[in-house]
Amino acid sequence: MPVNANKGDRRGSTAKRTWAGGIAAAVLAAGAGLTFVAPAANAEPSNYRFDFSGGSVEQGYTGVSATDAYSPGKRYGFNTPEHMANVPAKGTGAGSDAVRFLEYGTKSTNTFNVDLKEGLYKVTVTLGDTARASVAAEGVFQVMNMTGNGATDSFEIPVTDGQLNLLVTEGKAGTAFTLSSLEIEKVSRHPAMDPTIWVGGDSTVANYYPLESSVQGGWGQLLPQYADPAAFDIRNMATGGQIARGFRNDGQLEAILTYIKPGDLFLLEMGINDTAAKNATTEAEFKEIMRDMVRQVAATGATPVLVTPQGRATDFVDGVHSAVDRWYRHSTVALAQEENVPLVDLNVLSSAYFTEIGPEATLALFMTGDTLHPNRAGAGELARLVAGDLARQGLLPGAA
Repeated sequence: MPVNANKGDRRGSTAKRTWAGGIAAAVLAAGAGLTFVAPAANAEPSNYRFDFSGGSVEQGYTGVSATDAYSPGKRYGFNTPEHMANVPAKGTGAGSDAVRFLEYGTKSTNTFNVDLKEGLYKVTVTLGDTARASVAAEGVFQVMNMTGNGATDSFEIPVTDGQLNLLVTEGKAGTAFTLSSLEIEKVSRHPAMDPTIWVGGDSTVANYYPLESSVQGGWGQLLPQYADPAAFDIRNMATGGQIARGFRNDGQLEAILTYIKPGDLFLLEMGINDTAAKNATTEAEFKEIMRDMVRQVAATGATPVLVTPQGRATDFVDGVHSAVDRWYRHSTVALAQEENVPLVDLNVLSSAYFTEIGPEATLALFMTGDTLHPNRAGAGELARLVAGDLARQGLLPGAA
C-alpha cells in the first residue's frame, strides 16, 4: 500500500466531517432566524482530475488540450501553450493520449498551472509514452526518473502562493516528456508536510515502475513496506547512475532542502558510481561532497543518516560474503563518526544476511545476469535491513 494512502483518507474524512459540521451549524442558525448563505457556485475547487487530450475526454475528467492557455477565469491552463503539443499514447482511458512538453528544466516557465487555495495537496501524475522523465513543481523536482509508458506516481506538496505550477521534464536527455493525466486532491488546509524520510542514492536505491510490480527494485522504493505510514511519509529522490556531486549540484538535494524540516530523516547512500573512473571522483573529493550535503541537511534541523551500499552478489570467499572495501565505504563510515551522524552500514548488514542464506540464494536476489542490481525481492530484503537498523537506533518508530 502506498505510504500516503491511509493518511490521505484519514485527513479527507476529517475534512468531510468538518464541512458537514459547518453545514449543520449553519442550518441550525437559519432555524434561529439567521440567514444561511450557501457556498458560491464558482468557489475555487480543491480537487481536480485532468485528462490531457487533443480528442475525447475520459468520463469524470476535465479535458485539457495543449493549446489551452491559463486564464484566471478558468483557473487552470498552460503558461506557454506554444511550447506544448498534443500527442497519442498507448494507454487506455485517460491514458490514451497526452501532451508533450517541448521545453524542460525545473526552472522552466513551460508549466501547467492550477489555482489552489493554501493547503497540502496530493498530486498524482500519469505519464504518456515516455522512456524516462521526471516531474517538477514549484521550481524543484518532485518525482525522479519515471520510466515506461503510462507510469504513475504521487507526491504531497504544500501550496502557499495560490497556484500549483507543474511540468514534466527530462529524466534522460533526448527523450519525450509527456503527461496523460493529473489528479489533485486537497489533503489538509494547512500547508505543512508530515514527518518525512527523504532518500538519496543511485540505481540500487531508486524507484522502478510500475511501483507495485516492477521486476527490478531499489531499497528506497521498498522501504515503505517496513515503515509505519502514520509515523513517516517517504520520498525517494534516488536515481540510476548518480554520483555524490551530481546529487548535490543537479537539483535533487535542492528539492530536499526546499521541504525538509526538523523531525525529518535524510538517508544518503552514495559511492558505487563515484568509484567508477569515468566519473573522476577521488575518495577525498567524495568524502567532502558528502560532508557538505550532511551539513546542509543538519542545518535545517533534520537528521542526516549515511548508508553504505551493499556489495556484489558474488563477493563470497569460502562461503563468507564480505565487501567492506568497496564503494568508498571506509570514508562514509569515517564521515559519520566525524560529523556525529547516524550510520546504517548496509554493506556489513547485507553481507551478514547473504552469508546466512548462501551464494545461490543471494544470487537469486539480484537481476538475472547482474551481480550489482537487486530485483524486487532483493530490494525488499535490503529495505528490511535498513528499516531494522533505523529502528534499532531509535530513528524509525513502528518499523515492521
